[in-house]
Amino acid sequence: MAATTEHVEVATENPDPDEDEDEDAGEPQGPRIRDTPMDLRLEAIANTVALHPTRDVLACGDVDGDVYAFSYSCTEGENRELWSSGHHLKSCRQVRFTADGEKLYSVSRDKAVHQLDVERGQLVTRIRGAHGAPINSLLLVDENVVATGDDGGTLKVWDMRKGTAIMDLKHHEDYISDITVDQAKRILLTASGDGTMGVFNIKRRRFELLSEYQSGDLTSVALMKRGKKVVCGSSEGTIYIFNWNGFGATSDRFALKAESIDQILPITDSIMCTASIDGYIRAVNLLPNRVIGCIGQHVGEPIEELAKSWDSRFLVSCAHDQLIKFWDISSLPNTTVNEYRKRKKKSGRMKSLTKKAHGDNDFFSGLVEETEKKEGEEQEEEEDDSDSDSDSD
Repeated sequence: MAATTEHVEVATENPDPDEDEDEDAGEPQGPRIRDTPMDLRLEAIANTVALHPTRDVLACGDVDGDVYAFSYSCTEGENRELWSSGHHLKSCRQVRFTADGEKLYSVSRDKAVHQLDVERGQLVTRIRGAHGAPINSLLLVDENVVATGDDGGTLKVWDMRKGTAIMDLKHHEDYISDITVDQAKRILLTASGDGTMGVFNIKRRRFELLSEYQSGDLTSVALMKRGKKVVCGSSEGTIYIFNWNGFGATSDRFALKAESIDQILPITDSIMCTASIDGYIRAVNLLPNRVIGCIGQHVGEPIEELAKSWDSRFLVSCAHDQLIKFWDISSLPNTTVNEYRKRKKKSGRMKSLTKKAHGDNDFFSGLVEETEKKEGEEQEEEEDDSDSDSDSD
């Protein structure tokens, strides 16, 4: 499908209050340089967003089955739609770039796997009827091997050189929400709506085990602490923590004040960002388990997916408000977390980690910096873990 400008518009935002206007009105003003690219407004809800591994380019897939590619820039007005593809017949569930950035994979409720050329947006490979049920999750293991999980709990691993499945296993009783792999590309881990994490050996092409059942759906799975820890998000708002090679039972759990944890995106070995149905993006530290603060929000709208830019400067989010938003997380990796706890603020408001954290029009947004400065001057009081209302159960 040819790209059209009707599918997207740049969302208008209020100017940043801390940016001064050009005092000399007589001189021509150049393009405004922003801290983050402007929001992208879509015509339909995006289920998924992925960022190019080496360029300022993103791809997204929406509920109508369309896939789009955009270039993004901090120069105001420079976001551009590059192309769109309408080859999927139903909702596009996930998109992922290959490591070299030359191809883009997508999976859909139409049960198909597509491979697109990133430069032109043309369909290169299509596997029709790849699954017997709608496909929900996608992982690119390497340049030739792709893993997919469906709504019925079936995991398939594909050799894309032949276009055939080298693994076809069903051990989950409900949808597979997420898939990840260890650094050695040997062990696949799956999160499922049945409340279990699955362990699969790619090298031996076999199922290993399921974890014990957890409360609620497991919605995401990621590796932390240099692969020594595995974390799973849940529909109940709890992060379940497993030791590597201790997959049967959790070693710890961390309940957030969140309605759900629909995705976990590692930022460093200890810091992750979580997406929730309540519209908040939280930065969370693992061991010690702490909510560091709020990266941003899609006010009152469930967040579908998070992605990180190639240079780790931006976090990108898509949600039910049909917006793709950009957040500056360049300072997040330098965040330090104390071993002891601060006494909870009476307001219960999360610390703002970005300028836009609590929304451009939030009444308190102008007070955030001043409030946090005052908090820093207050004496920090040590508390027992049992007193924290965002601690593990």
